[in-house]
Amino acid sequence: MDNKNITTYRLFNGFTNLLAFTTTKQSIAERTPRYTGDSPTQFLNSRKQLAKELGINPEQLLFPRQTHTNNVVEVRNIPISEIDNTDALITNLPGICICIQTADCVPVLLFDPVKKVVAAVHAGWRGTVKKIVAETISKMGANYQTESKNIVATIGASIGPKIYEVGDEVINAVRKTVPNAEKTVHLNRSGKYHFNLWEANRQILIESGVNPENIETTGECSFEKSDKYFSARRNGIDTGRMATGIMLKY
Repeated sequence: MDNKNITTYRLFNGFTNLLAFTTTKQSIAERTPRYTGDSPTQFLNSRKQLAKELGINPEQLLFPRQTHTNNVVEVRNIPISEIDNTDALITNLPGICICIQTADCVPVLLFDPVKKVVAAVHAGWRGTVKKIVAETISKMGANYQTESKNIVATIGASIGPKIYEVGDEVINAVRKTVPNAEKTVHLNRSGKYHFNLWEANRQILIESGVNPENIETTGECSFEKSDKYFSARRNGIDTGRMATGIMLKY
């Protein structure tokens, strides 16, 4: 896909049977695009514009209603009703573009080129400490016989460790569950903790058996890159959302 309005990933670029992307502020004409909502009028136009940018049909796009869980759903067809209370999708079906939306949380995409399985994961701090990435890999193994050593993973733009100051609730949870937690937190000059969501999810991927060489971290901070990405911490919860998706091509 040759589109300057859409961010792609180096590790995925060599796979001709794969579409993988993250949108930017330039991708969609709407000022604050959303891809789910209480009414279809809240997201239909955004999905139509996104599908046009990607060169697919809007009906091929599938978004869950995210609630910061570690719930993972296998997609066997385009569902009639909305997939609720879910923060990760997996499928082996070509032509279905599974997506998540973010505005500071971490988008993680997974691809098993051997079994031809893809996953899209939404990992905020809650999802990260609940190890949603590990849950997703486990379900890929159980449902599709995916072996972790074959997975290619990308960690997309989110709020970066330089900006992401957090409280004791987050730090305590990180220390309990995140492997090598000391690599993911640091104190600033004011004695406040910062959390590195990128490194935390990378450590969870490695603990799950993913080869470090098969993990790409873009290192782009959604807060700092105000011209490129939406940020809830910078602009408030009602700001727009980036869409991150992955699809096996026919």
